[in-house]
Amino acid sequence: MMQKNYLPSFLFSFVFTCSLASQQVLTKQEAIKLTLENNLGILIAENNVAIAENNKSVLNSRFLPTLSGTAGANYQRDDSTFEFPGQFSIDEETGERVPRPDANLYKAEAQRYNARINADYVLFDGLGRWYDMKRLKEEYNLSSLQARETLETTILQLFSVYFEAARVSENITVLEETYRNTKNRLQRAKYSFEFGQVNKLDVLNAEVDLVNDSINMMNERQLLSNTVRDLNIILNADLEQKFAVDTTITFINELQLEDFAMQGEANNVRMLQAKSNMTINDFTLQSAKSVFLPTIGLNGFYGWNLNNNAPGAFFPGVTVNNRRNFGLGATLTWNLFDGGSGITQVKNAKILLESQDAQQEQIALEVKRDIANAKGDFQNRLKVFQLQQQNVITATDNYKRSNERYKLGQITSVELRQAQINLLNAQTSRNLAKYNAKLAELQLLQLTGQLLNVSI
Repeated sequence: MMQKNYLPSFLFSFVFTCSLASQQVLTKQEAIKLTLENNLGILIAENNVAIAENNKSVLNSRFLPTLSGTAGANYQRDDSTFEFPGQFSIDEETGERVPRPDANLYKAEAQRYNARINADYVLFDGLGRWYDMKRLKEEYNLSSLQARETLETTILQLFSVYFEAARVSENITVLEETYRNTKNRLQRAKYSFEFGQVNKLDVLNAEVDLVNDSINMMNERQLLSNTVRDLNIILNADLEQKFAVDTTITFINELQLEDFAMQGEANNVRMLQAKSNMTINDFTLQSAKSVFLPTIGLNGFYGWNLNNNAPGAFFPGVTVNNRRNFGLGATLTWNLFDGGSGITQVKNAKILLESQDAQQEQIALEVKRDIANAKGDFQNRLKVFQLQQQNVITATDNYKRSNERYKLGQITSVELRQAQINLLNAQTSRNLAKYNAKLAELQLLQLTGQLLNVSI
């Protein structure tokens, strides 16, 4: 009857194991590729870079002339009556003087058309636009560095979740093995009890341990499902998409890692951003000084006018006026004193430059500290992992010996269970130490600016 109670749990374990084996493995490189293609944070960062690239274009530099065109058309129709008080005319038939009759003008139409093109070009503006152009190019470089920082942060976030899924997957394998061993112990205890070799207590202990192992497997499987959903969020994929992960871990050569650490300050993205901000502030200061210099501009225009005038009282016929004109000019503007706003702007730009210099020194100290801490943390976690590996070997040997002694009746089931728990703890601690060491290595690679340059 006890076999009947635990058979569904065993079948569930078997089906879950088979489903994991049948799932497609999401490799680390595929995970990186999908993240770079689909992650929304990376997409936003790339859009910011595209905006910065547009801003640094010559079309946004004020180096090109400006052209504007205007055109107009006007239609007018008049109905007019012209009176001539006090004026006389000679009647052709009688030859007498008679008052001059009124003149009526109906449906007098007039059309007017005009078009004009204006061109303006700033020949010299005190070098303001020259330094603004340099600043925009440097802002593009800064935007690229910010996008790189987003990439590094996202990749680190990706693998913190990816390795958690790998750790839980390996823990499930360990728990399944523990479950099978406990189930075998229960079977042996039942046979021994039937032949009177052990008392009922050994059977009950095995049953309790089997239930606990089953619960542990259920909890770990739920944790894996939740972790896979977290991973799908980063991949911007369907939340219910199922896959297995690669549990293989390799560490970078120690000498290569040491070389990365030595060059870390020069490649660290925070340091590069600080230097870029320093350059931007310097260009901003130089641009602000352009207020003290004159501005020289050129302008020109070309125009065309066509007037079709309606007949009038004194000009009975339609008159047409077709005119073309153009002009060229130059202007010099020198703002001799603007109330002090230009001087204030230059002073503030100098202060900001000094502040940026101080901030750069502060960041340099922090980066140096962070690299040293990350290096020490990685080395410590790597040693812990190596010790945990040895601990698993010892715990495995102890469990095997305890199992043999239990079969011979030299130890109790409680002592065997303790050896089994020691092995389980050693294996799960090794899994945790392995992925902690790898994450520490990735954090060190990020700080040294090499996270995107190495194979993970």
